[in-house]
Amino acid sequence: MTKDHAFLRGLRDGAPISLGYFAVAISLGIAARGAGLTAFQAALASLLNNASAGEFAAFTLIGAGAGYLEVALMTLVANARYLLMSCALSQKLAASTPLIPRLIIGFDVTDEIFGAYIAQPGPLNPRYAYGVILIALPGWALGTFLGVAMGSALPARLVSALSVSLYGMFLAVIVPPARKSRVLAALIAASMALSALFTLAPLFAFLSTGARVILLTVALSALAAWRFPVEEEAQP
Repeated sequence: MTKDHAFLRGLRDGAPISLGYFAVAISLGIAARGAGLTAFQAALASLLNNASAGEFAAFTLIGAGAGYLEVALMTLVANARYLLMSCALSQKLAASTPLIPRLIIGFDVTDEIFGAYIAQPGPLNPRYAYGVILIALPGWALGTFLGVAMGSALPARLVSALSVSLYGMFLAVIVPPARKSRVLAALIAASMALSALFTLAPLFAFLSTGARVILLTVALSALAAWRFPVEEEAQP
């Protein structure tokens, strides 16, 4: 695959992610407006921190008058799962990948973007990642901006409906590879079932959303690595 072709593929695969982000970010912008942020401030926050749970938590704390340290700690906890994703992506990159491309890729790791990266055969081409980020991140920031600027004028039902679109887009990311691998399909089904159990069971109510994701990710990935090891591909 040529460098230009990899970049164009990244733009193509990132387009539906960008549309999903744009829809969901409108509701995020409404939350930012309620916290007293301007459209520019909210959009800048989304450009620097592409994470729905982390931003929602941060905007809620800002609206409540929390201090910088509280906002930073809550954002860290809400986004902790991305540390695991970044570790996994470090194994997806060729050993010869320079530091700067690694930092750029690590800057924007989300559930959906991570799914697009992992679905790529062989080592991850940094130019493919550049294409995904270049189109996905502006969609998130623009949706946040419009949510602040005109979110209050949108009907509540429309905002709620837009929020559902991201889940449909995420299904579009995980379904194709799941159809090719029974092991992957079983792991996805198990992760959904256990996530629902951890959310509804009072026994696990003390765990935050980020903690539940980390716990389940480590447990299921360790089980899969033990029972269904994948032979390491030779890198060029």
